[in-house]
Amino acid sequence: MTQRLLLLFAAASGALAVAAGAFGAHALRARLEPRMLEVFETAARYQMYHALALVAVAFVATRAPNAATALQVSGWGFVLGTLLFSGSLYAMALTGIRGLGAITPIGGVCFLAGWVALGLAALKVEG
Repeated sequence: MTQRLLLLFAAASGALAVAAGAFGAHALRARLEPRMLEVFETAARYQMYHALALVAVAFVATRAPNAATALQVSGWGFVLGTLLFSGSLYAMALTGIRGLGAITPIGGVCFLAGWVALGLAALKVEG
């Protein structure tokens, strides 16, 4: 995954997280029960955290070209984690299908793998 692609994913994900947060705060507040609104807000929050994490991965890629494999694992972990974790929470909040919550932990594992891989890449940063 190239630095450019990482930054594109980060920008798109960050923009969507802001839009989702605003949508949740304004359009959904009267439509969702409080617990499902909290679930929706958790999805937006984790999406934003990991959009910023993708920016960090792109930055580290400029400093540690010898860590390309770990950075690819990290980037894909954050992308897949966002799709599975945040995506399943958004879907659950909007549809009320609680079974979608079974997907959420898989996204959480992807996030964890991304952070571990980013840590391994950081060990290869010179300076």
